[in-house]
Amino acid sequence: MSNFRETYQDYLALCKLKVVALLVFTAMVGMFLAVPGIPPLTAFVFGLLGIGLAAGSAAAINHVVDEKIDEKMHRTQSRPLPQGKLSRQQALLFACIVGAISMLILIFLVNWLTAALTFCSLIFYAVFYTMYLKHATPQNIVIGGAAGAAPPLLGWVAVTGQIEQDALILFWIVFIWTPPHFWALAIHRREEYAKADVPMLPVTHGVQFTRLQILLYTLLLLHATLLPFISGMSGLFYLVGAIILGLGFIGYAIKMFNAQDQKIPIKTFGYSIVYLMGLFAFLLIDHYLPTYLWLA
Repeated sequence: MSNFRETYQDYLALCKLKVVALLVFTAMVGMFLAVPGIPPLTAFVFGLLGIGLAAGSAAAINHVVDEKIDEKMHRTQSRPLPQGKLSRQQALLFACIVGAISMLILIFLVNWLTAALTFCSLIFYAVFYTMYLKHATPQNIVIGGAAGAAPPLLGWVAVTGQIEQDALILFWIVFIWTPPHFWALAIHRREEYAKADVPMLPVTHGVQFTRLQILLYTLLLLHATLLPFISGMSGLFYLVGAIILGLGFIGYAIKMFNAQDQKIPIKTFGYSIVYLMGLFAFLLIDHYLPTYLWLA
């Protein structure tokens, strides 16, 4: 029984559950924002399941492709493949099965457009980003961020069957959030990325240049987060929350740009996760706030 539990946990580790949970959360918010009331139950349940399984499949493929890199980095040395707990063949088979199940769910129980967009996101991240882009340019995370920005768009499409302006705004927000989020971690792990020969921006252009880019992106992100209010998708409650969270992110970026504290980059990385969760929580609450006030 203990061996079964350990193997089960190893397969779950391939899915990067913490990352997938954040992606699924943004997809869920996209679903709620797409309709004035409550999303259809079938689209909601099976849409999230399909999107989550696809994200897990892409993560597992990432484990397979990055096995040699993971062996060299302290942050990833404990993953199942570097530890020899699972073979590359087992991980790849798992990824294919999970990915196939996700596609079947989305095609037959949600809609074909969600399935097509999810499949494109999976391939873009697992193949184009992980196998090529990550090793080709220090702009890897900027371009590759499109895959991580897709879930709110996918959630929207799952309940509406179409791509709309507000769904693209949600995509844009996460797309702009991704570089400062990941570059903060890349600064913290700069020596490990250099050792693994991965051309992350702090490795190729230096830490100070990366700090400047993080600051500029957080300024751009604050502007991007105003778009839901400008478009009429969200109201004042969201706007106030977005500004407060955005100023907090900019504050961290300024501290990192000016200070030599070695802990600031990882603190910024941690805040960026709280920031995105908080931002989408404000979107969700604001969406239903007028209804609650009317009922009160």
